[in-house]
Amino acid sequence: MEGATGVTGWKDVTVGEASYERFRKLLTQDVNAAIEGAIKGGATKVIVNEAHDTKKNILLEDLHSEAEMISGPTQFLGMMEGISNDFNAAFFIGYHARAGTPEAILNHTMSSAQVFNLWLNKNLIGELGLNSYVAGHFGVPVILVSGDDKLCLEARNLLGSVETVEVKKSIDMYVAKCLTPVKTSKLIQEAAKEALENLSQYKPLKIGNNIKGEIQFKTTSKAASAALIPSVERKDSTTVAFTCENIIDFYMLFKICLIIANRDQGT
Repeated sequence: MEGATGVTGWKDVTVGEASYERFRKLLTQDVNAAIEGAIKGGATKVIVNEAHDTKKNILLEDLHSEAEMISGPTQFLGMMEGISNDFNAAFFIGYHARAGTPEAILNHTMSSAQVFNLWLNKNLIGELGLNSYVAGHFGVPVILVSGDDKLCLEARNLLGSVETVEVKKSIDMYVAKCLTPVKTSKLIQEAAKEALENLSQYKPLKIGNNIKGEIQFKTTSKAASAALIPSVERKDSTTVAFTCENIIDFYMLFKICLIIANRDQGT
């Protein structure tokens, strides 16, 4: 949701805040534009996985009638819940750049309160990278990404051939020059249609086995908590390391580390 049209602050994407209802409508509009473009590009089935925070942000009653939606908080594969090798392509709508990306709107990696950095085989990655590899595990290419300009650059650098839609240009973590919803809907729809019409030019992002991961937490206590997991090693005061057989195991262990580390609430 952080990369949705108009979003520039945490209150825009937080349930109960005054601006939240407005921006969940804009998120739904972005998603609908992608669905409409996909259908015009030849899609016969569209599944939306609602995956921001509570995972109950997109307005089902306003969702495109031709789509189905996965919703609810206990998603084992998070943003990639429901993915399988039955799909031909994936769209990432409303994404944000990885933690530490200069000026990028609401940049973080999975948890703004917990994670400072995430490495996959020594390479810094964010949610875009992690989820692209999960899609690739099932042979599914990521062919469309929308968000701010920094996120779109991250996508092009990682994926190479991918359609990107810049719905805003970030100036600071909480400031952006935003396009209007009418404009972003048109751009997303056109990009989705074009991406599917040229599906053969996109390739799944693959990674081998025996994947090495590292997580740098924001506090020493979080790292200490994560290191209680038998397969996780404490590397330094804030960093843990581990090795996994494949990207699905990596994703699951990363999630477990975050759950365990969340016991450190401070005082």
